[in-house]
Amino acid sequence: MHEITVQELLVKGYSNLVDVRSPGEFARESIPGAVNIPLFSNEERALVGTTYKQEGQVAAQWLGMQIVSPKMEAIMQAIRQRGEEWGEPPTIFCWRGGMRSRAMATFATFSGLRVRRLQGGYRAYRQHVLETIEPYELQVPVFLLHGMTGVGKTELLKRLEENGHPVLDLERMAGHRGSVFGHIGKGKPANQKMFDARLFETLQRNRDASLFVMEAESKRIGNAILPPFLIDAKKQAIHIQVTAPLEMRVQRIYEEYVVPFSWRPDFAEKVELSYTSIARRIPTEQGALLRDALTNRDYRSAIALLLVHYYDPRYQNKQSEYVERLEHHVDAIDLEKAVQQIDAIIEKSLPIR
Repeated sequence: MHEITVQELLVKGYSNLVDVRSPGEFARESIPGAVNIPLFSNEERALVGTTYKQEGQVAAQWLGMQIVSPKMEAIMQAIRQRGEEWGEPPTIFCWRGGMRSRAMATFATFSGLRVRRLQGGYRAYRQHVLETIEPYELQVPVFLLHGMTGVGKTELLKRLEENGHPVLDLERMAGHRGSVFGHIGKGKPANQKMFDARLFETLQRNRDASLFVMEAESKRIGNAILPPFLIDAKKQAIHIQVTAPLEMRVQRIYEEYVVPFSWRPDFAEKVELSYTSIARRIPTEQGALLRDALTNRDYRSAIALLLVHYYDPRYQNKQSEYVERLEHHVDAIDLEKAVQQIDAIIEKSLPIR
């Protein structure tokens, strides 16, 4: 068994990461890219914890052994398969580099498997992330995409990234699109710890970048709050306004939010709950029309009403708070042409290299 520090993990780029904590712990937070091969299920972990509190450490350890023993062969098979598939010894970790990762790494070593163990576990990784992000400053130009909901900013970021530009896709990191309907079809949004970890990993991966492209986001996205350096970057950015006609924005939102998920039995209920959270902010007459459209499942009409009477006014107000002048304008009717326009803006704006 070879023990490594967080710094070694990052510098050497080890990527075959195995989180041995319970599925519930793994779902809340983990190192991006890790897989979960748990020593205990959620229920087993709770039982061991209760035993520890009521009967002490020795009794909890004995119970843990009884629980794990029958499934150790299957766990080792999973560890061995990871090593064979990746061509790299798995790096095993738990919460703080304690008994769970030590037990699994020790047993793997006795079984003839090559593994690494992360000193300090996930807690050490999390501490390193915070120590990096809190004082972080972006020292390179940031190109900020502005635009009303539905103009295609997310798709533009995706295409720009495919073209080789370093992108900070904050909505993807947060697991939430920037609207009250942003959770639909996305599963549970990331918590702050997972957002920070994904941001940290992106910055690490692009540490030699000469620029970044990102979307103009609010301070909060889903459950995550942007760190101060991103707020500062927004103010100092090169601003690009992206536009598209209302009917095209409606169609794009319909294709992104409605078409993939409307077959689900709970889709209409989720839309209704999301609408209820903002209903009081929409003028009475338009609110009645919007409710009728939702009741009749006329989602295109509902989207148009939401854009005109809710999202667009709010977006304009927020934008005016920190943007005095938009230097560049891009027409996103044709997304590929829009990418080419942004490419040209970036090339023109960067200093001669």
